[in-house]
Amino acid sequence: MKVENLVDRKLLKNIDLGIVISTILLIVYGMVAISSATHIRSGGSVGTLKVQIIAFILGIIGVILILLIDYKTFGDNYVLIYITDVFLLALVLIVGFSTKGTKGWIDLGPVNMQPSEIVKIGYILTFAKYLEKKKDNLNRLIDVLPAMLHLGLIVGLIMLQPDAGTALVFIFISIFMLFAAGISYKIIAGAFGAFLISLPVMWKFLKPYQQSRILVFLNPELDPMDKGYHVIQSKTAIGSGQLLGKGLFEGTQNNLGFVLERHTDFIFSVIGEELGLIGALVLMMLFLWLLLRCIHIAKVSKDDYGMLICVGIISMFLFHILENIGMTIGLMPVTGIPLPFISYGGSSLLTNMAAVGLVLNVGMRRQVIRF
Repeated sequence: MKVENLVDRKLLKNIDLGIVISTILLIVYGMVAISSATHIRSGGSVGTLKVQIIAFILGIIGVILILLIDYKTFGDNYVLIYITDVFLLALVLIVGFSTKGTKGWIDLGPVNMQPSEIVKIGYILTFAKYLEKKKDNLNRLIDVLPAMLHLGLIVGLIMLQPDAGTALVFIFISIFMLFAAGISYKIIAGAFGAFLISLPVMWKFLKPYQQSRILVFLNPELDPMDKGYHVIQSKTAIGSGQLLGKGLFEGTQNNLGFVLERHTDFIFSVIGEELGLIGALVLMMLFLWLLLRCIHIAKVSKDDYGMLICVGIISMFLFHILENIGMTIGLMPVTGIPLPFISYGGSSLLTNMAAVGLVLNVGMRRQVIRF
C-alpha cells in the first residue's frame, strides 16, 4: 500500500495543469453562454443549465476513474471496446428516437443518451491500437484496407441514422491518426483523387436536405427563410456584436429568438453578439491553449499508443471547433456539430471530459517510474 501511494503521488505530479485549467475555464464559459442563450435571467430554462452542471459533475468522476486506469489497459481490451461501439450504434437504430430527422438518441428515462458521442472515445482507443501495430508499415493499399474496414463499419452505422456531420468527425479523426501512424503519401494522394472523381456519384446518394445544406452554404440567399435562415441570422448576430459586444444577456438577436438552436449548435452566435470580437478571441485562445497542451502530451508520450490516442482526441476537438465556428460565420456548411465544452449537451460534455481524462492519463504516465 505504501508503494502504491508513492506511485500515485509521482503520477499526480505529471498531471498537466494547463489542460485542467483550460478545460475548467471553457466549461464555465460555456455555462455562462448557455445561461444567456436560454434567457435564464428572465425566467428561462433553468433545467438546461442543471443538466450541464450534472454532466460536469459526472464528468469529473469519469475523469478520476480514467486516471486510475493505465491507458494501455484500454488497448489490451480494444476488441471488446470496438464490439461495444458497434453494439451501441446498432442499438440506437433499433430502440432510439429521432430528433430533426436523425435517429441518434436513446431514452434512458430522466435523460437521453447519444451513443455516437460516446463511441468517439471508444473508436479513438481501438483505432489507435490497430495503428500502433501497423505504425510505419502503411505503405501499401492492402495494409490500409483493414483500417478502412475498421472505420467503415462505424461510419456506415452512423449514416443509417442518418448523421453525416458525425460521420465526418470520424473520418477526420481517422485521417489525422493515419498521418501520425506514417501512412504513405501516395495512398493519401490516391484516396484524395478517388474522392474528387467520385463527388458526382456521391452527390446522387445525398438526401435532399443534405444537398440543400450544401447549396445554401454556397449561397444562403437561395433560401433565406428556411435553409439559409440559421446562417443569415447567425452572421447578423455576430456582426452586430462588433468589438466589445452588446453585453451579457443583452443580445437582441438572442433575446428576440432570431437565432435558432442558440444554446446548442449556434451558441457561438450568442457569444459573438453579446461579448463581441474580444469575447470570441478569448474563447479561441482557451481552445488554442488546450490544443497546444494536448499536442505537447502527444509529443512526450512514452509510446506510440499514447501518442495516437492524443492525436485522435486533438483531431476530434479541432474538427468540432473549426466546423462549429465556421458554420456560424458562413465558412462551413451547417452540420449540427456542437462546440466542445460550450454547447449544451450532457453526452457531448461527458465525451469531451473523458477525452481530456485520456490525454491527462497519457501525460501522467509519460515517464517510467523508477525507485
